[in-house]
Amino acid sequence: MTVRMVLLPIFVQIGLTFALLFWMAGARRQALVGGETKIRDIVLGQPNWPARATQIGNCFRNQFELPLLLYGLIALALPLRHADLFIVAMAWVFVVTRFVHAGIFVGSNDLRRRSLAWFAGALVLLAMWLYFALKILLLI
Repeated sequence: MTVRMVLLPIFVQIGLTFALLFWMAGARRQALVGGETKIRDIVLGQPNWPARATQIGNCFRNQFELPLLLYGLIALALPLRHADLFIVAMAWVFVVTRFVHAGIFVGSNDLRRRSLAWFAGALVLLAMWLYFALKILLLI
């Protein structure tokens, strides 16, 4: 696999993270400008944002949880030359689960559906790490 093919799902995941960052910043700014939130109520990191800004912010923050396991795997698999078709295909599946999860999170925020999307992503990462570990340990 080429480096581009391996890194493309990573770039897409990072794009999702930045999109959520800018959306969150806009929602927070709108809350401040619109008077829904006062600076004194959030200046020390208090969780006093309106529900919508909090929802988007929580979705953004969630992009620093499971995706870190993907980043670590790719950071190891690339230089060790173990980023094969399975790893790349599963990375794309994982990124799709992140988009589904984020869409539910900032949309209906149905916890049942959101949890299923999160769990699907976690299972994909587990499969990727098991595959990678077996390849390394069994020298495949």
